[in-house]
This record gives sequence, structure tokens and C-alpha cells, in this order.
Amino acid sequence: MNEKIDISVVVPVYNEKENLIDLNNSLINVLNKLNKNYEIIYIDDGSTDGSGILLEELSKNNEKIKVIQFRRNFGQTAAISAGFDYCTGDIVITIDADLQNDPEDIPKLIEKLKKEDYDLVSGWRKKRKDPYLTRILPSTVANKIISAITKVPVHDLGCSLKAYKKDLVKNLRLYGDLHRFIPVLALWIGAKIGELPVNHRPRKRGKSKYGLSRTIKVILDLITVKFLLTYVTQPIQIFGFWGLISILLGIISGISTILMRILNIRTMTRNPLLTITAILIIVGVQFIILGLLAEINIRTYYESQKKPIYNVKKLINFNEHK
Repeated sequence: MNEKIDISVVVPVYNEKENLIDLNNSLINVLNKLNKNYEIIYIDDGSTDGSGILLEELSKNNEKIKVIQFRRNFGQTAAISAGFDYCTGDIVITIDADLQNDPEDIPKLIEKLKKEDYDLVSGWRKKRKDPYLTRILPSTVANKIISAITKVPVHDLGCSLKAYKKDLVKNLRLYGDLHRFIPVLALWIGAKIGELPVNHRPRKRGKSKYGLSRTIKVILDLITVKFLLTYVTQPIQIFGFWGLISILLGIISGISTILMRILNIRTMTRNPLLTITAILIIVGVQFIILGLLAEINIRTYYESQKKPIYNVKKLINFNEHK
């Protein structure tokens, strides 16, 4: 297939064999109605339930269906990153493989992306069909905290159903578990972001890969994202700040120790402030050194970091990687 691709649909897959045929049929039905050239890119993220074999079967008679197979499970962020790396469409759609996202919403996302000239349109599961205590409540709280800290204009960061312009996805670098923070990272590089309420369906087959344990990961990732947004290009600003504060407190503690000795309130050798003074000054110096080392690492990162966060075992229906 050498014709220009208008729409790329990126689908991370991990142990979703029971849902793949229905999902594939639904995607093809929706995309055919658009009368555009398209590709559906499935990323088999080390599935162990036969999903990879089924995807190969689906791709045999349809060159529009492309498959990227990982050597092992690298996680959803890596799968989305691979999809972004290999897609060629002018518009890129991401969607989950569990059938909870509705492919019928894809045309609406594309229309809003084009009509209002957004770089990214994120789905908003206003009527989410998930367990309240274990999924909806933690997600709602997390979204409110993230929005307050990052100022990203999105209610539902966890919704995988999104539409992107090609130039945005080609400039996003994803690491760790940062896929859920894509709108935040996009806002950081100046992207125009919109949101659209989308249909959400209860899971009928297969098992959810997420639970309450993800909350801790989200909190830690939020700290990472906040650091990336504010200090990634100048880490000395945060480490140096706390280093100077520590040294200043050490100086104050040292002066207090000396005054107490002069006024015969307490000898220096038996004054715990002397130990505190030494600790604060040492910690302060270490913070500043850490900041300087971080500055060196950041510059090395930007100049040399080109290593992908996944390892591809097999490519199906890819004529070339652009």
C-alpha cells in the first residue's frame, strides 16, 4: 500500500483475544464509511492468550490491518509510543481493545479536530460504565488533582479514545507510564487541546488490567510530570533552591550554636545544634551538586536520547517505516 494514509488507528492489545474480532469489524465498518484511506495498527504487547496469533489471522487478507508484535509485555505507554512511531496517517486515533470505547465516536473526534483546528481532541467518559469505588471515584479524584496542578483543560485524562494531528504525535516522547498524561505533555509543547463527550460501555469479556493499585503509580507519575513541566530543562532551579535553603538554615543553626557558647548557655561540644549545622550544610552542598549533575544529564539526554522504550519482534503489513 503506497497511497497516502489519511487516518491511522492505534490499538494497544494485551490479552484481549475475546474482543478483537468484534473490535476489528466495528473499526472497519466505521472507517469505511468515512471514505478515507486508513490503517489500523494493532500493537501486541506481549499477549499470552493467543491475541497475537489472532491478529496475524486478521491481517492476512487485509493490508489495512497492520500488526506490531513486541518480544514481551512493555506496557501501554510503550505500545502507544510504537504506534505513534510507525503510523503514517495525517490524523491518528488511539482506542482501547476492550470494546469499552465506542468506534462510532471516531468520526465525531475527527470532525471536532478539523473544524476547530485542535491538535488533540480527548474523549470524556461522562457516563462511565465501571465500578464506582475501584475505578470511577479514584479516577475522578486523580483527574481533579492533575487538572488543578497542570491546568490542562481535560476532565478525563484516562480515556484512551483520542484524536491527534500527525505532527503532534511525531513530537511526543513517551516514557514510563506517561500515556495517561499525554494531554499534559501536549499542552507543555504548545498544542491546542479540545475535549468531546464520548460513549463508554461496560466490559463484557476479558479482565481489566487496572485496579486501585494504579492510584499510587498515577501519583508518582504526576510528580514526574510536574517536574518535567517545570524543571526538566533547568533542574538546578529546584535542587539549587533547596540546597541554598539547607545551607541558610545551617548557617543560622551555626550562629545560634556560637552565640549559645559566648553567652555560656551551652557548650558547643554538647550542643545538638552543632550536629544539625553540619548536616544541613552538607545536605545543602549535596543538593547543589545533584542539581549540577542533573543539568549535565539533561543536556546529555536531549542530545543523545533516541532509544525506543520497546523491542519489536515482528512487523506485519508494513512496507517501510517512515
